[in-house]
Amino acid sequence: MFFVDTIELEGLGNRSYLAGGERTAVAVDPPRDLDSVLAAAVRRGVRITHVVETHIHNDYVTGGLELARVTGARYLVPAGARVDFTRVPVADGDTVAIDDGLTLAALATPGHTPHHTSYVLRERERAVAAFTGGSLLIGTVGRPDLVEPRLTEHLARAQHASARRLVETLPDETAVLPTHGFGSFCSSAQADGDATTIGEERTANAALTMDVDTFVAELLAGLDDVPAYYAHMGPANAAGPAPVDLTPPAPADAEEIAARLAAGEWVVDLRNRVAFARGHVAGSFNFEAEGKLATYLAWMVPWGKPVTLLAESAEQLATAQRELVRVGIDRPAAAATGGPDRWLRDGESPATFPRSTFAGLAEQEPGSVVVLDVRRDSEREGGWIEGSVHLPIHELHGRLDEIPRGTVWVHCAGGMRAAIAASLLDAAGRDVIAVDDGFEAAGHAGLPLVRPRA
Repeated sequence: MFFVDTIELEGLGNRSYLAGGERTAVAVDPPRDLDSVLAAAVRRGVRITHVVETHIHNDYVTGGLELARVTGARYLVPAGARVDFTRVPVADGDTVAIDDGLTLAALATPGHTPHHTSYVLRERERAVAAFTGGSLLIGTVGRPDLVEPRLTEHLARAQHASARRLVETLPDETAVLPTHGFGSFCSSAQADGDATTIGEERTANAALTMDVDTFVAELLAGLDDVPAYYAHMGPANAAGPAPVDLTPPAPADAEEIAARLAAGEWVVDLRNRVAFARGHVAGSFNFEAEGKLATYLAWMVPWGKPVTLLAESAEQLATAQRELVRVGIDRPAAAATGGPDRWLRDGESPATFPRSTFAGLAEQEPGSVVVLDVRRDSEREGGWIEGSVHLPIHELHGRLDEIPRGTVWVHCAGGMRAAIAASLLDAAGRDVIAVDDGFEAAGHAGLPLVRPRA
């Protein structure tokens, strides 16, 4: 009997896998923090003999090299990937034994990257699962524009061909187990569902229901913004990531927090947005630990700038550290736990700003306030509040001077990014109100909306 355990990386919208038999197993696209993979192996009572990468990742730092080192496993990486470390190069058709009667075969599926490789798990020659990485996803494919702009259309066409190769090679009952598609910006669209098979994708996936020209045109037209930190992930993975250090950062008292703010460093408050708005250290930014912390902080912080974390508890701090090492923010400069009463110097008062809803915004005199929309371009295309200013959240920090004077009511699609934006505006000395509401409520509140023409 075989098993496949899924290791969720919810903050990044990815999955890793551990698959094997009674004694040995393979890890697929492992995260940089290895303990979740090692714990899964311990629970199964198996030894990890192989670690495989489907591709050189653009959205997170891999743990594959270190996992292979600590377990003694063979590290399989597509032969076409240029890397600076010793590995076992894998070519199309290569097969390795994982356990008795259990094999893993490489299947070249270029498109997400030129060297992308999927792996087919076979039990007694029966294909039971395909680890498709950033190739065939649930209802979609991985985006083809993360390697080199001049290759984008070529890779989009390769995605179409690779998806078809998978369905032509594998039986309908084969489970499709992608790495991307659960919130990752490496996916060209988000997964519609939690599980799928080759047969289900045959009838539902755009790459398998459209001709190549139509598919490529629609795929390229629908590509969303690329997080800025992606530019650093591929090089880090190709160079060979260093082991992680998840020990607690150096503690920061109120004086050090103030000094780091004065030096222009980023002080990040991990508490929920309600608590932050109610009272925080002036100049700090709010990235909720329960939100997409790694994605948005790594996207927005100037790369390499020191980051000090403020957390409610040691547990919250440790979880945040774990998320951040996955995107190359290896060590916070310092950290503090507790709340504003411990983070403020004697005599300092906490900074605050109001929160409201779209109904509250609708009560304002038209033209009396600035309405700031921080959604992405693709989201705004579905409709926006008439007269609103649009600055996507990931561009906001460098464009604050473009926001008109006056009280700023800032909104996104649900409230999390509005809270980040409100904290940036508050730190810049602007009067701000965070709209903590779903955008669908804007129309219900009577706010005038602009809808694009069909």
